[in-house]
Amino acid sequence: MSSHVIHFTAPINSASCGKLIDYCSQAVQQGAEELVIKIATMGGECSYGFSLYNFIASLPIPVHTHNLGTVESMGNIIFLAGSRRSACEHSKFLFHPFHWHLNGSVDHARMLEYAMSLDYDLHLYARIVAERTANATEPLDVLEYLKASPRILDAQEALMTGLVHEVVSLDVNPGAVTWCVHT
Repeated sequence: MSSHVIHFTAPINSASCGKLIDYCSQAVQQGAEELVIKIATMGGECSYGFSLYNFIASLPIPVHTHNLGTVESMGNIIFLAGSRRSACEHSKFLFHPFHWHLNGSVDHARMLEYAMSLDYDLHLYARIVAERTANATEPLDVLEYLKASPRILDAQEALMTGLVHEVVSLDVNPGAVTWCVHT
């Protein structure tokens, strides 16, 4: 099987989003039969995270996402795009309340827009997690984690809550085509 591996060890932003889309597209164009995305990220911008989720989920080949050590915040959404998901034994997943950085002055209309957007992103995030972990033995209370009480899950808790399908150390495949997204 022709396997391609992308190591994603970056914040989620415009540059890393563009690189990941480019490398995934190249893998498909080069005839990859499977794509493995090994992820270590502290998260980043919602708009790019949701865009990457939709892009990865739409790829015409199986995508295996793997937690290399830490998947945090918006990184969880990218991670959940994998049709097969795994994590190293000593890894973690972090869910925490959303926050934005605002620059300059803001009028009422702009503040309403920001609040609407923040609420929409919050519910979209929770919906994606619920869809991708639907058969879990221990459901996640994602809205609680995103609004008030952050939660860290280890690999075994991720297994129980449906974030991952298995806890495994992925060996390096010397025959795989590899790329790295790192900023």
